[in-house]
Amino acid sequence: MSSTDEALSEKQPLLSPQEPITAAPAEVASTTDSTTPENHAVRPTVTTPAQYTRKKPSIDKQTSIYTWSYDLVVWMFLKVFELFFREIRSRGAFRVPKDGPVIFVAAPHANQFIDPMLVMQQVKREADRRVSFLIAEASLKRKFIGLMARMTLSIGVVRAQDNLKSATGEITINFEENPLKVIGKGTKFTKEACVRGLVGLPRSLGNAEIAEIVSDTEIILRKEFKSTKGKALLAEGTSFKLAPHVDQSKVYHRVFSHLNEGGCIGIFPEGGSHDRSDLLPLKAGVAIMALGALAEHPDCNVKIVAVGMNYFHPHKFRSRAVLEFGHPIDIPPELVEEYRAGGETKREAVKAVLDLVTDGLRAVTVRCSDWDTLMTIQAARRLYSGAHKIPLPLVIELNRRLLEGYNKYKNEPVIIDLRKNVTSYNRALSDMGIKDHQVETANMNKFTVFGKLIYRTFKLILLLLLALPGTILFSPIFIATRLISRKKAAQALKASTVKIQANDVIATWKVLVAMGLAPLLYLIYSLLATYLEYKYQFLPAIRPLYIITILMYFLFQTITYAALLIGETGMDIFKSLRPLALALSPRYADTLSKLREQRQNLVLQVTEVVNSLGPELYPDFKDINKLANLSHEDDDDEFEHKSHHTRSKRSESVSSSGSHALSRVTSESSLANMPLFGNADDETSSSTGVSRINSGAHSRSESRDGAKSYGHTSATERGAFESEVSQRIRDAMEERARQRGTDYED
Repeated sequence: MSSTDEALSEKQPLLSPQEPITAAPAEVASTTDSTTPENHAVRPTVTTPAQYTRKKPSIDKQTSIYTWSYDLVVWMFLKVFELFFREIRSRGAFRVPKDGPVIFVAAPHANQFIDPMLVMQQVKREADRRVSFLIAEASLKRKFIGLMARMTLSIGVVRAQDNLKSATGEITINFEENPLKVIGKGTKFTKEACVRGLVGLPRSLGNAEIAEIVSDTEIILRKEFKSTKGKALLAEGTSFKLAPHVDQSKVYHRVFSHLNEGGCIGIFPEGGSHDRSDLLPLKAGVAIMALGALAEHPDCNVKIVAVGMNYFHPHKFRSRAVLEFGHPIDIPPELVEEYRAGGETKREAVKAVLDLVTDGLRAVTVRCSDWDTLMTIQAARRLYSGAHKIPLPLVIELNRRLLEGYNKYKNEPVIIDLRKNVTSYNRALSDMGIKDHQVETANMNKFTVFGKLIYRTFKLILLLLLALPGTILFSPIFIATRLISRKKAAQALKASTVKIQANDVIATWKVLVAMGLAPLLYLIYSLLATYLEYKYQFLPAIRPLYIITILMYFLFQTITYAALLIGETGMDIFKSLRPLALALSPRYADTLSKLREQRQNLVLQVTEVVNSLGPELYPDFKDINKLANLSHEDDDDEFEHKSHHTRSKRSESVSSSGSHALSRVTSESSLANMPLFGNADDETSSSTGVSRINSGAHSRSESRDGAKSYGHTSATERGAFESEVSQRIRDAMEERARQRGTDYED
């Protein structure tokens, strides 16, 4: 551990000393998940253990100077995020334990330093718990980020890749002869390298662990390099870097102690932030933390809570976020015993816990193999929900279920045909430059369309005039955040092999730059206003002059905040003008008519497919279907309690045996060699099959007074259409039932 982390350990003992915790052991049974459509997995089902008997509350609930600083920072960032995000919602927060040790496992890590702060905010608000996140030691050394991390009780973790330094000579590998044998030229391996240390390539093209040092010019790797570019470089000969082995035992024992005192730990098990559409392979650190804590403190009864970080355009200003909390995961006692035994059983225990965590994360996230599939799912959800405005958490749930259904039935002709039609519809929308919810807007008569176009145009001009002063005042911040965030993204992309466009760092730097420059900018404006008052005496009754400075400081903030709200409304109105203008154009009248017809056919097709296949996948399909047709956001709680259990059973059991860390957990060796969390680049450099992602999940920006789907069709047309849909759904479901009956007889 570095001196920085040791100082953190001494000065911040994670709040204060805490007496041991005692709890009744959990009862564990093994059941078969009958709702899982594939690979009916046998997994532990844990009953709720007895409540803790403690003399003091959990350490994170005790009042001290550290908890005050934590609450202050969380509150400050909450106010900042309320400006950056249009909406932040949580789902399933009632599942978070109100007491006792908890490990929060969050993924996907799509927003660098914003992700942990959002988790801390929601956990504090919903459960009054304080989470100590694990953070790279290199981040703790940054001035502002390090200060905020210490104030929020973060735990520094030294990563070997952060200590890479240039080494002497060059290295080559003959991959055809032996991909693990590294040959050096002018190297000093016996003096500069060490067993279990790292060999790193230039431009962050990959790292590999050293298994054996043969001589000054030869070493043997534990695993070969995976990066295609890295292999090409090594075949020709390249410079390299070396890093010593890192002893992680201090960090692990600190985590064990904190959990034993009833505290909360937060970790991103993917190892680093990224902008891919699916989860990266999980590191073994979270499993070792849970098993190690229970092995060292059998009565601490630690639980793991999966947190899904679901964003709509995560790097964009005024986007949306939904944090979903999964059911607490109890660790079966038999896995703890296997962990204690060491050897191969220890590795299997870690793998079993990692699989439980993976299942938990997949149950609370929307993950996709490529961007096109994600866009297809988003479009299908909009078409299925129709004109109804549904709560944001339900949007996430519908996306997830549609994606799971697609993955199961994607090879069936009806799904292939549906995807082709939805893709064609999305392409037509893009060509027209309009959104799905705007298609029906063009179905009004010409006089109504013209009236709305004139009204909204004048309204937009008025709003722009009102927002103009604040926009001009804040424009330096907009320019600075854009330039700096793009620069940081380019640097992050260059140093990573898993990022696609490095969108995961953009939002973080937008927020950090705005937090640093905005107060300074307001102060400059206030001092300038004070000088003008001093020179021209516009308000001679207000003295002394520092009162002018204070008043102007808050006035400028108010003006820019008002411009934000007004501008947001104006932008929604601006987006609604194009379909109105197209509806008045004779050139596009026929195209719009065909697009409306195409949409109606798609609604019919999507509804038929979902309602016929849905009951086969989800026992609670009817309940979710009813909730999807509710039009008020007050129904969130009803949705929460009706659907949360089934989805946790539906998560697929995905093996994580490919994790680099697991192969190390094979003996009773010390925790010094156990990876807590590492660089995500190390193990996923070969994952090049994911398509480029330009942004996060697609979301629609509705005009507040914009028309909704089917809002302008006549009652007769709508009734006839819905009648046809209902009849075709009934026929499809009856046919499906007959097919199932035939299958059972066979």
